[in-house]
Amino acid sequence: MWGGTTSSDLTTAVGSMQTAYTDAAGKALAGGGLLTACPVAGSFGGLTITAGVYTCTVTVLIPSSTIVTLNGSATDVWVFQISQGLTQSAATQVNLTGGALPKNVFWQVAGVVNIGTTALMQGVILAQTAINLQTGATVNGRLLAQSAVTLDAATVTAPQ
Repeated sequence: MWGGTTSSDLTTAVGSMQTAYTDAAGKALAGGGLLTACPVAGSFGGLTITAGVYTCTVTVLIPSSTIVTLNGSATDVWVFQISQGLTQSAATQVNLTGGALPKNVFWQVAGVVNIGTTALMQGVILAQTAINLQTGATVNGRLLAQSAVTLDAATVTAPQ
């Protein structure tokens, strides 16, 4: 649990978040490989996505009644660089398989992030603007925004 209580602590925390956001925005594949374009023009519904760095110049949508699967080992890393927003519809899931860990999934988002009612999100969200979790949403990860994180009876569990 974070124990900071002063404006100086808050300033330090915001600065650290901005550094993490900038770092995620600048990531490239190990070994100098090329970045991978956003899967299916930003509609992630029903996809299984392997580890890598993905650049999305459109709003990313996880549409209703779908599951997105991130498949890889415990050492694999996913970075989604999203220059607009991220919307996860109600009752959808981001699942991790093959040993993948939420602490190795990074959603770097320039726009607003909306996680729908009873949705399950996995990973660390670094938002330049705001993150909104609707009623009953669950996140296995961390939520870091430069302006606001809003929770409406939602659950956030920090990854180990």
